[in-house]
Amino acid sequence: MKKVLMLAILGTFVLACGEKKEENKQGFEMNRTKKTTTAVAESEGVPVDLDNKGIGPITKVTFDDEINAEMASRGEAKFKTICVACHMVDQRMIGPAMAGVYERRSPEWVMNMILNPDGMLREDPIAKALLKEYNNAIMLNQNLSEEDARALAEYLRTL
Repeated sequence: MKKVLMLAILGTFVLACGEKKEENKQGFEMNRTKKTTTAVAESEGVPVDLDNKGIGPITKVTFDDEINAEMASRGEAKFKTICVACHMVDQRMIGPAMAGVYERRSPEWVMNMILNPDGMLREDPIAKALLKEYNNAIMLNQNLSEEDARALAEYLRTL
């Protein structure tokens, strides 16, 4: 019995004092960290341009001092139906984040992009730069009326 006890103690001692081997990792290692971009701190490198009106039927948009709640509500419903497939409010997705869009683009540009994405992507330098930045993800023409585009523009003011 003493021999068994001594062997057990000796075995424990040997195991406890044994040399710890470190595993040498060779090869490829990837560290993914999620990057989020708020609309105000847009990192895409596309310049802010509030003078560009875009290409399309809208040449002048005048916002009232106060947001039209009824129009913004219609715009929000339209946004949640059509736009959320590619756009989030405060984070990049397939397309840019929408919060703070009027700090980067003119209201006319926004409405022309909504109404005439094909022409904008062909001719407008900002739209072309955004297309490149977002891996050539084309904004589809949703065939919205000017009234729908104006409601969306009003909703975007609330973000």
